[in-house]
Amino acid sequence: MRTVEVTKATLPLAEYTKEVVKEPVIVTSKGRPVAALVNIPNADIETVALSQNQQFLSLIERSRSRQGKEGGFSTEQMPQRLRKKSAEPLERKR
Repeated sequence: MRTVEVTKATLPLAEYTKEVVKEPVIVTSKGRPVAALVNIPNADIETVALSQNQQFLSLIERSRSRQGKEGGFSTEQMPQRLRKKSAEPLERKR
């Protein structure tokens, strides 16, 4: 892991991003970490954005907690449940 003091980080950002393939680059201010450049293989913009969204993370945590308490459906069970649901006739709205 490489650390760079923000006042000494004089290279263009593009140069630092080349290094993250090998190891993270930690940017410090007065010796304290303030930012990190890390390799994120197989990620897209939405995944990265959601991973920093507190509202989304709270929703996921509530969902996991509820599943732990009440149970849920496995990945293997879901296609079967969806087929069963689609076979049911739709109610007509009046």
